[in-house]
Amino acid sequence: MPSPCPPPPARSAELRERFAEEVRSERPGLSALCLLVAAEGDGRLDEAGMDAVEIELDRLAGELPHRPGSPHAWAVALRDLLGERYGFHGLPDDYRRLESSLLHEVLRRRRGLPILLSVVWIEVARRAGAPVYGVALPGHFVVGFGASEGPGAGQVLADPFDGGRVLTGPDAELLVAGATGGSLEPSMLVPAGTLEVVARILNNVRAWAATRPERTDVGLWALDLALLLPSHPARLRYERAQLLVQRGEFTTGAAELEAYAEVVAAVDPAAADRIRGEALAARALLN
Repeated sequence: MPSPCPPPPARSAELRERFAEEVRSERPGLSALCLLVAAEGDGRLDEAGMDAVEIELDRLAGELPHRPGSPHAWAVALRDLLGERYGFHGLPDDYRRLESSLLHEVLRRRRGLPILLSVVWIEVARRAGAPVYGVALPGHFVVGFGASEGPGAGQVLADPFDGGRVLTGPDAELLVAGATGGSLEPSMLVPAGTLEVVARILNNVRAWAATRPERTDVGLWALDLALLLPSHPARLRYERAQLLVQRGEFTTGAAELEAYAEVVAAVDPAAADRIRGEALAARALLN
């Protein structure tokens, strides 16, 4: 199956408007935002398909035991249902597929990146009443149950990428050491907010596109959505301008480089001059 492609411009504009409204709402919905990201990435995902994902998440939640009890019992119940009965897990090959970052495809394939599998765990568990949240360990997203002050306070971590394996303290330390070479810090175990999760998903999409020069379309829509988040790095504007130049949109890219240079000039005049030079070079490509 070919890699998903973005929807037509009119559909894309509608999705972005809804995304902007959702991220600014009082309680942004995780599954709703992930589905808007997925629809922006895959033009085949229509409203009926988005509704079907929500219905399937509801159905899976209905198969969990009623109020399993402790955080550990919740983690085991999710592992037994999603990891063992339904086979949700991840493999190294999933990092090479755009579908691994699109919620509807992860639900269909039962495969995906750690963060998207964690979204499935969170949404199913939340619907069933579990004390659940995402935990953004460096390089590897997992799910937490119970109090969030750390394992000693009753927090239980599970790794959906490994089929929902319940992690011990040393397991979590090994994940962090493998990703960063450093130690597990208490600050790494705090719950990740909905918008933080969505930002990390979009970062993954951008990283996927960055290694595939033929898929600048994917990098561009991921950047455009990231720029709609209420809090985002200013440097994303620079990245977008560079991407436009890479795509051959020299006039628009140069204009955005110049606008970003004006922002940077107040704090780093030398960097602003370099960026203006890039804008001049982009305009020169028109001749």
